Amino acid sequence: MTNLDHHPIRVFTPSYADAENSNAQNLTVKEIVARLPEEFHVTMLCEGDPDPRLHARRHTRFFRWSAHGNTLRLLPHCLLPPPDIYFFPRTGPLDRVFFDLKKRLRLKTALISYIVTVMNETTATGMIARSVHEGDVVFGNSRRVSDSIRQVLGVGAGVIYDGVDRRFYFPLLKKTENKIPIVLYAGSFQPDKRAEFVIHEAARLPHINFRLAGKGETEKHCRHLARQSGCSNVAFLGHLSFQRLGEEMRNADVFFFPSIVEGNPQVLLQASACGLPCAAMNFYHTDYVVHEKTGFLAGSDAELSACLNRLLADADLRRSFGAAAADRVLQFNWDDIARQWADVFRHAVEKRRVCMGSRHLRQEAS
Repeated sequence: MTNLDHHPIRVFTPSYADAENSNAQNLTVKEIVARLPEEFHVTMLCEGDPDPRLHARRHTRFFRWSAHGNTLRLLPHCLLPPPDIYFFPRTGPLDRVFFDLKKRLRLKTALISYIVTVMNETTATGMIARSVHEGDVVFGNSRRVSDSIRQVLGVGAGVIYDGVDRRFYFPLLKKTENKIPIVLYAGSFQPDKRAEFVIHEAARLPHINFRLAGKGETEKHCRHLARQSGCSNVAFLGHLSFQRLGEEMRNADVFFFPSIVEGNPQVLLQASACGLPCAAMNFYHTDYVVHEKTGFLAGSDAELSACLNRLLADADLRRSFGAAAADRVLQFNWDDIARQWADVFRHAVEKRRVCMGSRHLRQEAS
């Protein structure tokens, strides 16, 4: 038996446990923590009401995130005692200070970094690059992301995929075709997501209904563009609960996602789980859509428009892609993925303890 059999493994993650927080990174951590065995004592951040599954978990602790002073207020809880694992670091001041102290104080904490964006000259900077170089273990959420970590930062990285929450995202047993096809976009309204392109397609296809779910900085411009283009076929849905988003996906005919900067978007996995064929860009080589089997991955805007045309013109193709998509996503199961992370945590802690023990022995010998 090892030390891990006698002591709980303390995990700190600067991720939010809020039930209504739909940020992809926070969703990932919530799904993992909800399934971790009780040997893991987890500390998370929280602004509102935590996910009921996390609240019911005996060994989960929440720290309230406020408007000011969070780093000074939370840092003692990251040091006294230091956690065994610091999981999924972000880019905020708390992360920066903890990284500095970890190195200066030679903390035994194992830093486990999970990268969810393809690395390039723009993204591989600052705290993201630092979390890769200083990480005891580094993973990407797709093959493309992990390859980019090796190519751009020279660090080997494994792959662990995100999963899909089957409580909300599942296909209909029998789907009725809409008389007027529905194209759905879901995601934040940010420049890289290019929700404006959805409006351009709606203007080009006035006989098709387009529905956009989400909020963000470009939403105002998208609404103005829709009015300016006379798009009476566009509906802005705002932020949706997981349940409502699943319902929208099951009711739609095509999922349309023109974003160009991603890692492995969970929204493509969610749409696929609802039996929805996807049309997306191929710049980030998502593993959740198989080109010409479960959807289309385009190399240009013109190609993306052509892919949308093909799907809208062929109901049989939509049904075939949708059924194949729903079957494929069964392999992305959160229970299996959480077990992978639990094994990673155990191995990282044991490796870190052995490493620190060897360093201590060398210091005594000298």
